[in-house]
Amino acid sequence: MKIKMLLGGALLVAISFNAMAESAEDGAMKLLAAKEVSFKNDVQPILHDYCISCHQPGGKGVLKSGLDLTSYDNLMKGTKFGKVVVPGNSETSTFTKLLTGTNKGLKMPLGLNAGGTLDRQYILTLRKWVKQGAKNN
Repeated sequence: MKIKMLLGGALLVAISFNAMAESAEDGAMKLLAAKEVSFKNDVQPILHDYCISCHQPGGKGVLKSGLDLTSYDNLMKGTKFGKVVVPGNSETSTFTKLLTGTNKGLKMPLGLNAGGTLDRQYILTLRKWVKQGAKNN
């Protein structure tokens, strides 16, 4: 009987600890989700590392589309076909559609890796930045 009580008590402690850990993780995720994405600190480094090689003056991406990603102003100017960022709306922004391949099947960056796409965390950061208003912060 004592063994059952001990095991039952240990199980209750383990369940309680697990629930507390999940609650702490949920809280951390919510805090991260609430964080404002910074163009300078979060977006620009991604663009620099994965997009600028083509989307800079003289690059293939600029020659084809006119999209220069070397600055906030150039990104917001868009392409020769029109704007690519709709501040506050990551669902209709061509910018984010190109990252997920939902813009006429074209997926950027071209030839990045076997999957041909950015890491999920980078896509989420860029989508969140657009959703938050695509600020120059």
